[in-house]
Amino acid sequence: MKTALITGASRGIGQAIATELARHGYHVLLTARSEEALETVAATLRQQFGVEVHVLAADLAAADGPVRVAEWATATAPELAVLVNNAGYGLWGRFEELGLDEQQQMLRLNMQVPVELTHRLLPALRRQPKAHILNVASTAAYQAVPTLSLYAASKAFLLSFSRGLRYELRNSPVSVTCLSPGSTTTDFANRAGMNDALQATANKVSMTPEQVAKAAVVALLAGEAELIPGALNKISATLTSFVPKSLTEKIAAGIYEKHL
Repeated sequence: MKTALITGASRGIGQAIATELARHGYHVLLTARSEEALETVAATLRQQFGVEVHVLAADLAAADGPVRVAEWATATAPELAVLVNNAGYGLWGRFEELGLDEQQQMLRLNMQVPVELTHRLLPALRRQPKAHILNVASTAAYQAVPTLSLYAASKAFLLSFSRGLRYELRNSPVSVTCLSPGSTTTDFANRAGMNDALQATANKVSMTPEQVAKAAVVALLAGEAELIPGALNKISATLTSFVPKSLTEKIAAGIYEKHL
C-alpha cells in the first residue's frame, strides 16, 4: 500500500487531509510539533481505517527540521507516494509593528520548508508509478492583503512554485496540486493574532476542514493543477484577475485593517 506524508497534521486542514487519505487506503506519516496531539490523531486513524500510521514530533521551522523529517519519511516508508506540504501559519498586523524575527520564522515555514522537503523527497516520489505533491496555499495567494502582507506574499510564492514545478514534472510520474482554501474553521485566526470581531466576520463564510480536505484529496488524486474549494472563494479569487489591484487591496483592507 502507498504512503502519504502530511505536515502540520495534528489538527485543522492537515488532520482532515490525513483522515481523507487514510479513508482512501493510504498509510500515513504525520508530523507536527505536538507528539501528544499526533498520537491522538494516529490512534483514531488506525481504529477507523486500519492503516499504518507513524508519527514524528518535529519543529519544521528549526534549521534541521526538514532534513530530519525527510530522512525519517524515506526510512519509514520507501514507497512514499504523496507529500502534503500543509504546515504554515499567518501573522495579522501592520508589517512594521510585528516582530521581524517572528515574521521571518513564518516565511521560513510557509516557503523554505515546502521547498526543502519537496527537493529532498522528490527522488523517492519519482520511484513510484504515480505520485502526488499537494501544497497548501490560500486564497490570499491571489492578491495583496494589507495587515496580512507577508502571509499573502508567502502563499503567492507557494502558488507560483507549485505551477512552475508542475510543468517541470509534466513528463514524470509526479503531479503537483496547489490547494488554496479561503476562511476555514481552524486555529489559524488565533495563531495569527486576530481579534474576536475579525474572527466573527470570517466565520460567516468559513468552510470546515473536512469540506476542504475532501475536495483537496479528489483534486490531488485527479492530478489537478489548482483547487480553490467553495463557490464563493472561487468567485472572489477569479475576480482579482479582472478588478484593479488598488480596488481589491482597498476591499481587503476594509475587512482586515479596520479591526486593528
